[in-house]
Amino acid sequence: MKTAPEAALAYIGLGSNLDNPLQQVASALSELGQMPHTTLLQASSWYRSAPLGPGPQPDYINGVALLQTTLEPHELLRAVQQIEDLHGRERSLRWGARTLDLDILLYDDQVVSSPELQIPHPQLPVRNFVLYPLAELCPDLILPDHKPLAELLANVSSAGIVRLADA
Repeated sequence: MKTAPEAALAYIGLGSNLDNPLQQVASALSELGQMPHTTLLQASSWYRSAPLGPGPQPDYINGVALLQTTLEPHELLRAVQQIEDLHGRERSLRWGARTLDLDILLYDDQVVSSPELQIPHPQLPVRNFVLYPLAELCPDLILPDHKPLAELLANVSSAGIVRLADA
């Protein structure tokens, strides 16, 4: 007899800098909460941040969602990529402008390393636009490598990131 999978806590980074970014991330947040076998528990404020990618780009709108899900990490990846596809996400230029970017930042305390998925997200320690909203949701978070989130925050600048009021 097959047992039901246990629910995991997953933190998802949301970002957009094209086609009304605030609406893109707000809509995606709602869609995350409608995924099968998944509950949206909490969401951070929205933050405006400078782009990291090539060429001139508009600023990003970023945030983090906390989900409870029974989807396994690779199933969750497929589900969030379907949401990106619904928003017209194109994967042609690394770090280029995009309508929607959904990244699995953390999945419980699991470490996943496969060609299509890395958890924790490999850029997590250096991205202020992820760390600040993540800390808003869980300031005492300890990462799978036993490093406190507060330590990561202490090592990144707050330059170029602005929390949006009542977004």
